Amino acid sequence: MRIGLGLPIADPADLPEWARRAEAGPFSTLGLLDRLVYDNPEPLVALSLLAGVTHRIRLQTEVLIAPLRDPVLLAKQVATLDRMSGGRLVLGLGVGGRTDDHEASGTDIRTRGRRLDQQIALMRRLWAGDRYSADCGPIGPAPTDPDGPELLFGGFQPAALDRIGRWGGGLLCAAAPSWAENLIETARRSWHAHDRPGKPRIVAQINVALGPQPTDEARTAIAAYYEFSGHANHMTNGMLTTPHQIRTAITQFENLGADELMLYCWARDPDQINRIADLIG
Repeated sequence: MRIGLGLPIADPADLPEWARRAEAGPFSTLGLLDRLVYDNPEPLVALSLLAGVTHRIRLQTEVLIAPLRDPVLLAKQVATLDRMSGGRLVLGLGVGGRTDDHEASGTDIRTRGRRLDQQIALMRRLWAGDRYSADCGPIGPAPTDPDGPELLFGGFQPAALDRIGRWGGGLLCAAAPSWAENLIETARRSWHAHDRPGKPRIVAQINVALGPQPTDEARTAIAAYYEFSGHANHMTNGMLTTPHQIRTAITQFENLGADELMLYCWARDPDQINRIADLIG
């Protein structure tokens, strides 16, 4: 099972240093979350910069809230980043559950699921080189693969998880191992129900900050991010802060058949990278 690293959002200027250190370590992927009404860097812009300071490590959105965006421009942005990074982009997608994000983008939160499906269908057409319409030509550049970058879908509801089989993507499972097993099985059922060959890729995600000093800062950051949900305390208490907790989670996700585990770090000190690398290496 590969181990990826989720990037803290406290200061975008710190991210190139995180990326360079992670590239030199045992990590497979860099992940970056998405919000609109929040003090975080826009992920496609930030990952484009990180693509320029790295060479091998993959670049992943966790998850990009696609319904907030125009699909044609999004298709072009994604294809550009995918092509310029040498095919290293992994596009994690979700619908977003914050009303303020949808208010600010002028989109209807009630139709976000339907909008995402329409967006994927259109982007897949454009990535394959099709004309936008009879009167409007193709929109380049072409991505590395005609189907576009690898897709991962985050979510907890059956309709969200069924996109994995319908669109041929994988699961981004942001849940503790005790909750993850059911989500993983649901994703695999969707895959087989849509007659997909092989099996979906399973990417798990857990929140971490190796203590003791950075954990107060990390708890404050994660509580602020999840304040809207009413479950901030649950998310804060679920953050893993010791080597034993993280090693246990790695073993549990390996036993569930996960292909990759993203350790999403909420502490901003880049020395966290070396400490986590030592733990998993």
